Amino acid sequence: MQTEKLSVPGATLYYEVRGSGPVLLLICGGIYDAEGFAGLAEHLAAERTVVTYDRRGNSRSALTGPPARLIVEEQADDAYRILGAVGVTEDEPADVFGNSSGATIALELATRHPEMLRTVVAHEPPVFELLPDLEHWRAVMGEVAEAYRDGGVGPAMETFGTAMGMRGDDNTQGAPPSPEFAARMGGNLETFVAAEIPPVAAYVPDLDGLRSLPVRVVPAVGSASTGEPPNRAGLELAARLEKAAEVFPGGHGGFGDAAPFARRLREVLG
Repeated sequence: MQTEKLSVPGATLYYEVRGSGPVLLLICGGIYDAEGFAGLAEHLAAERTVVTYDRRGNSRSALTGPPARLIVEEQADDAYRILGAVGVTEDEPADVFGNSSGATIALELATRHPEMLRTVVAHEPPVFELLPDLEHWRAVMGEVAEAYRDGGVGPAMETFGTAMGMRGDDNTQGAPPSPEFAARMGGNLETFVAAEIPPVAAYVPDLDGLRSLPVRVVPAVGSASTGEPPNRAGLELAARLEKAAEVFPGGHGGFGDAAPFARRLREVLG
């Protein structure tokens, strides 16, 4: 594995490169960083150049300016710059897999920089603005923000977790997180609550643009997360794009059981 850093406006991005062959960029969500995709990347590195990274303001990708909201458009440009740094061009485009808010970023990347991409797999993007009960989710995000203002990260995450009602039934078989990874995820909670949840929850994908792109956009959901908000959002995205959602093993974090998830991703990427 090769580790690198890339200076971008407002941040220095840490990324990892494994394997050789066509480029596959994995974009993590939430409080995760590159290590969260390590198992999946190892399974795919035999046939691809697999790139993982810590998103700006998280873990080893420090901001170089004051704290700011992590807007989706800026994060999509970060992904674009990393693709350029590893040699992706219009003649040799990349595939992208994003999970959760990473899937939202992947959708915006496809909208902004389609010339660099071949296939984008958006696994359970929390595009709650597409849901019929979007007013409920707007109210929830307001409650999360209020809990953060009044009590900090703990009450905000409790409010968020209660509203999401995620079962966490992935039954993953992967190795437990390293102490360093666990510590970094804990350190990312403040960024997640204060800087990421508001812009990601408010994001509205350009559906007309996504329908007309030369890029293959693949909405995806987990087999074990039926009824959970990100799963519902993934299905709604598929319906709006007039596509069938691809089903992956496990739930929202099913990639933790890397071997079957990698097999399914290979199938979907073709």
